[in-house]
Amino acid sequence: MAFSIDIIAATRANTNFRTVLATGPNTQIVVMSIPPGGEIGAETHEHLDQVLTVVDGVGVATLGGETSAIGAGHLVLVPAGTHHNVVNTGMLDLRLYTVYAPPQHAPGTVHRTKADADKDEADHFVPA
Repeated sequence: MAFSIDIIAATRANTNFRTVLATGPNTQIVVMSIPPGGEIGAETHEHLDQVLTVVDGVGVATLGGETSAIGAGHLVLVPAGTHHNVVNTGMLDLRLYTVYAPPQHAPGTVHRTKADADKDEADHFVPA
């Protein structure tokens, strides 16, 4: 599946906590909007790498117990097996896009809020 998009514009236009834009056999592109004080939620992906790129806003990324400030233009690599979280410490939404390899969420997944994401037990990708 070929996919081409202005990812910065798509990230800025997204108002949902999570929107899956594209899912290929080995990767997935997701845009996220985290409200002030919100977070992705501490998690560990045992079998996939994740790359997060911040488009707008400020926050902190915690990877394996080490915390660093992040903002527009920052890229965060989360290798498989790394406990991590991203928290919005700013006054505006933290907007980012993320690449999962392999895919993490069911194709077409949209979660309006983190609470919606936390309730959705069927959102994780199951390969065919």
